[in-house]
Amino acid sequence: MAGLRARRRNQGTDYWPGFVDAMATLLLVIIFLLSIFMLAQFFLSQQISGRDAVLNRLNAQISELTELLALERASSSELEDTITGLRSSLDDATGERDRLLGLLESSSGEADAAGGRAARFETMLDEEKQVSQRALAQVELLNQQIAALRRQIAAANAALEAAEAKETESQAKIASLGRRLNAALVQRVQELSRYRSDFFGRLREILSQRSDIQVVGDRFVFQSEVLFDSGSEQINAEGREELDKLAEAINQLSLQIPDEINWVLRIDGHTDARPLSGTGRFQNNWELSAARAISVVRYLIGQGVDPSRLVAAGFGEFQPLEEGETPEAYAKNRRIELKLTER
Repeated sequence: MAGLRARRRNQGTDYWPGFVDAMATLLLVIIFLLSIFMLAQFFLSQQISGRDAVLNRLNAQISELTELLALERASSSELEDTITGLRSSLDDATGERDRLLGLLESSSGEADAAGGRAARFETMLDEEKQVSQRALAQVELLNQQIAALRRQIAAANAALEAAEAKETESQAKIASLGRRLNAALVQRVQELSRYRSDFFGRLREILSQRSDIQVVGDRFVFQSEVLFDSGSEQINAEGREELDKLAEAINQLSLQIPDEINWVLRIDGHTDARPLSGTGRFQNNWELSAARAISVVRYLIGQGVDPSRLVAAGFGEFQPLEEGETPEAYAKNRRIELKLTER
């Protein structure tokens, strides 16, 4: 009986080995949790460092895109808005990263919650990776848009260069046509001058006996007294004889001048400076000079001259050949002038 009690007493007091085992197990668990926490912290630091590198690359690419987009003014507004959104996303990511770092630092003393926080950190990092991937996709899209804009600018420059070359060629053609036209005009003027010389030479032969008919410059001048009575626009008998000779010379000349030369014979009426009385058919010298020129034109048409080759003009007393108020000056200024010219 005494031996049985001694064994029971010895068995009741042997708790230390179990306690040691329990403490060792608890210590191992704590060490295991701390190891997991340290590993999670290590991997989280590595991921954060990688994310910083990605963010730095994104910032560099965005800076380059900003410089390129400044050159593309046509699409600057849309691109700047996109970059602003990217920057905002990056700022949010940076703020989230700072917040995570703060949480990570504050959680160093919370070993029990390390596993759950590490899981949340991994989730947040996954979200940040997705954000970074979306940002990279947007950057790639922007690169494609910039490439398309560059191609469009190159095509526009090529079209502009082609247009400038075509314009230069057109200008050269216009200059060549202008030179040819000027040469043709000079030739026409020379031809008309030759026929004018022939015409005036023929008139000199026909009217050489008349001292009151003369050549002044490029005009053949009849004194009014040869054709008209004083104050009248009716051609007298002597004037009709002279105009018959003139009509014959014009008809002969019209057969010689080529059809492509658009010539006309201008009949100019002039008076002296003395005003009319105003009681007759004409109120002033304008009307008298114009009526006399028209009478000559009508008579020449009646003699077979082509009406399309005749022009009548009245100058009154405002184109005198000689200044002064002497009878000689008045007589010289009363005249009918013939001028062969081009229409």
